[in-house]
Amino acid sequence: MAMDRLKDKVALITGSARGIGEAMARAFVAEGAYVLVSDINHARGRDVTRELGSRSQYLPLDVREEDDWVAAARVIIGNPGRLDILVNNAGITGLEAGDGAHDPENATLESWHAVHRTNLDGVFLGCKYAIRLMRRQGTGSIINISSRSGVVGIPGAAAYASSKAAVRNHTKTVALYCAEQGLQVRCNSIHPAAVLTPMWEPLLGSGEDRSERMKTFVTDTPLRRFGQPEEVAAVAVLLASDEAPYVTGAEFTIDGGLLAGSAASPKAG
Repeated sequence: MAMDRLKDKVALITGSARGIGEAMARAFVAEGAYVLVSDINHARGRDVTRELGSRSQYLPLDVREEDDWVAAARVIIGNPGRLDILVNNAGITGLEAGDGAHDPENATLESWHAVHRTNLDGVFLGCKYAIRLMRRQGTGSIINISSRSGVVGIPGAAAYASSKAAVRNHTKTVALYCAEQGLQVRCNSIHPAAVLTPMWEPLLGSGEDRSERMKTFVTDTPLRRFGQPEEVAAVAVLLASDEAPYVTGAEFTIDGGLLAGSAASPKAG
């Protein structure tokens, strides 16, 4: 149910053509925000924008390219005229193509750089230009999507884990910098674990064993299920809203209890 918790706020969400980003775009609009949907999947991004209606617009943006951020900032200054919320959500695992090693011994330098360019360089550039835009009114909320993989090692996805760990740390640096500058610009990170998005499709497949694969991936999760994008979006709404004015430099794990310290076995009955 919409409660206008983000009424009249302007939000830019990167990678919002699908998955967690799309769920956040829908939640933000439902809460009264005007949302700039951005992605490199232009067809799907425009579809999402049409579905969201008049409180959204599509903004083509490749987070890896500084020129795109400069152009995006120019658009925002012109219309809608301000930026209150940035969600740095765009990211890749490096496993999307379904081939190539990503462990620390066999990953190529090219694949390492490709993951960091999107996941880390994109966040750095997003924070840089968001601070400059938010400085105009002196307030704002930057939300960086890290990962459970940014807290623990992932042998088969070394670059992904490394990039998300860096996002976790950079979030704290940005939070401290903004406070040092006397800005009421908050910066926090969200750390999802197994959230059912298209990013998981290469691992889950579409065969008859899909359901068994899903069960296998959440065996060690105390809640024994995948999270849903809407559950991540709910936390993002809180961090974007005026309900969390004293929260900055913090991290929020959404992992079904995985990092709590021990696995819980469901009780019978």
